[in-house]
Amino acid sequence: MSQKSGTQSRPVTVLVARWSATQPWRAIALWLVFVAASVAVGSSMGLHKLSDIDQMSGQSKQAAQWLHDSGLESPDTENVLVTARTGHLDATDARKALAAAAARMRTLPEVAAVGSPVTSADRSAMTVQLTLHDDASAKPLLDATAAVQRAFPALRVEEVGSVSMNDAINDQVGSDLSAAATYSIPVTLVILLIAFGAIVAAGVPVLLALSAVASATGLATIASQVLPSADTISSMILLVGMAVGVDYSLFYVKRARAERHRGRSQLDAVEIAAETAGHSVLVSGLAVMVSMFGLYFGGDSTFASLATGSIIVVAVAVLGSLTVLPALLVKLGRRIDRPRVPVLWRLTDQDRPARLWPALLRPSLNHPARTLTISVVLLGAVALPALGMKLASGSLDSLPSSIAETHTMTRLTEAFPSKATDQRIVVNAPAAQSAAVEQALRRVARGADSTGLSVRSALPDLRASRDATVHVLTLNAPFDAEAAKARQGVQVLRSTLIPDALGSVDGARFAVSGDTASSMDTDTNMSDHLPWVIGFVVLLTMLIMGWVFRSAVIAVTTAAVNLLSAGAAFGVLVLTFQNSWAESLLGFRSTGHLINWIPLFTFAVLFGLSMDYHVFVISRIREAAQRGLSTRDAIREGITGSAGTVTSAALVMVSVFAIFASLHMIEMKEIGIGLAVAVLVDALVVRVIVLPSLMMLLGRRNWWPGRITMTHPEPATGELVAV
Repeated sequence: MSQKSGTQSRPVTVLVARWSATQPWRAIALWLVFVAASVAVGSSMGLHKLSDIDQMSGQSKQAAQWLHDSGLESPDTENVLVTARTGHLDATDARKALAAAAARMRTLPEVAAVGSPVTSADRSAMTVQLTLHDDASAKPLLDATAAVQRAFPALRVEEVGSVSMNDAINDQVGSDLSAAATYSIPVTLVILLIAFGAIVAAGVPVLLALSAVASATGLATIASQVLPSADTISSMILLVGMAVGVDYSLFYVKRARAERHRGRSQLDAVEIAAETAGHSVLVSGLAVMVSMFGLYFGGDSTFASLATGSIIVVAVAVLGSLTVLPALLVKLGRRIDRPRVPVLWRLTDQDRPARLWPALLRPSLNHPARTLTISVVLLGAVALPALGMKLASGSLDSLPSSIAETHTMTRLTEAFPSKATDQRIVVNAPAAQSAAVEQALRRVARGADSTGLSVRSALPDLRASRDATVHVLTLNAPFDAEAAKARQGVQVLRSTLIPDALGSVDGARFAVSGDTASSMDTDTNMSDHLPWVIGFVVLLTMLIMGWVFRSAVIAVTTAAVNLLSAGAAFGVLVLTFQNSWAESLLGFRSTGHLINWIPLFTFAVLFGLSMDYHVFVISRIREAAQRGLSTRDAIREGITGSAGTVTSAALVMVSVFAIFASLHMIEMKEIGIGLAVAVLVDALVVRVIVLPSLMMLLGRRNWWPGRITMTHPEPATGELVAV
């Protein structure tokens, strides 16, 4: 950048880019070593996962910890279920099938005990319960059950339990992630081919994003030795890594390529890109990481794990864009425009004024107050359904029908209601109070039976630890874990039955656990921490924008428009997943709720990702204003000049998120739809309508309390895509 004074301080992005561009082979080699070392070290360590207790909260976590410490944890169980394919169940054949299954199971090292056959009340099913050793695999049991099924083809012989269900869910998630990775790469390449018109230029952002994902996966594995990871961290790294990794490289390559097409030398083009797009990438990456850091305030170990993975992959993507990318651009030189895709290249190589974006901007520039009012009212209407948001944990009903075990579990719980869900009441008291605790828990059992909150049982399932300090009473509830009656039962136990029964027992403490209790505790934890997460993310984002642009107004307007995008995304989520109209379109079963952790998680992610375009666009508008353009002209040039890049980047993100929306697990669908809608609203509605209208009304006050410092560089290059 020869026009700059040699004594003028250079931004760090320019200094890094210049070093990389002047020593490209060293920069490329260091990057490859970094990626390879991250993957190798991470693979050698192995992922340290969160325990089940780590992922709990509230009373259910306390109960689980007491049970673990006292050795009273219930062993995993599986159930062999025999039903008729059609008509009535032949009891004789069913007993033979169960006997054959029991004989096979007793020979397996995974099985600790085989129960006696039990017949359902309506005689439509028979089952045998299998008790497993710790950390047993369900596959040998499933193979044995399949062999019995082949021997009794007239019957339906199935197996289901906590282990086989978890294995099936994990298999489905693994299959979904594999499909997401398989489809996201070619879709992203197609979008980048349209944006660049050249194969090499399209391939560079994808390769850099993939290297960032690979490296971040290894680094996250290393980090898990200190902060244990959730099973879903790999999907989070893929989701965020592909989105931001491609976008950051796209911003950088677009600007460098445009400057080179204007006659700049390769080094000057890279330095200009580093000072403009590179600065935007750095600020945007920082904003995304700050937003994800907000998840640490969620009071949840899973959120902390996902935050760690996201922060790592964003940091690696920023590092790659600012270090190795300039080296690649210098080494490729003009070859980055090869081989050209004939039709697409002609479209991207045209240097004529854009027509679409000025037309879309015209209402905002000519009638800003009216346009802003209408757009905010419409977005508010889209966000309005979010006020009726209902949250619940994932349950059997929310699992995809592609998991065969869900159908087996439904048949099991319908035939044997006691298998539906259980509530465990754990009491910790001095050993001297053991007899009093047992008597109190028996009163609790009788009270639960009399109110219909549990399945009546002749003898309560009551156990005590060896030192008699911990007692556990298990009540079988004849409801789905997320049913209103199940939640009512837990509430009655916690607020009335247990306190009344233990009131006279000195030193007694209690906690209620189970699927329903755990879900309720999670809901409470989310509600308690949501304001802290939102407050942290919004406040820190405002501070970053105020610091970068030296403007309190930009900070406040950034928070306002991002909250508008978030509200619209939540409104669409509620409309889509709390109702049934989209079930066949998206392939899910509506439970009338959103998964309880989705809103908090999605808010942090979308607030960060929306900064990608916002920082880039505001930076281009400020560049134009610094050259002395009026507010109207600066907005027009900044938005139209960045339109091609921002639209391409938005399409990349939306395509990646849309692929997640097509997966089987409803959690992935909700994340995909929520983020895709947020990006579309932010990149199209907010950027083209809301933001320019707001900035037009504010005029020069946009930069208060700072002010625009006039510079006289050559005009910023517009995009080379004519639209």
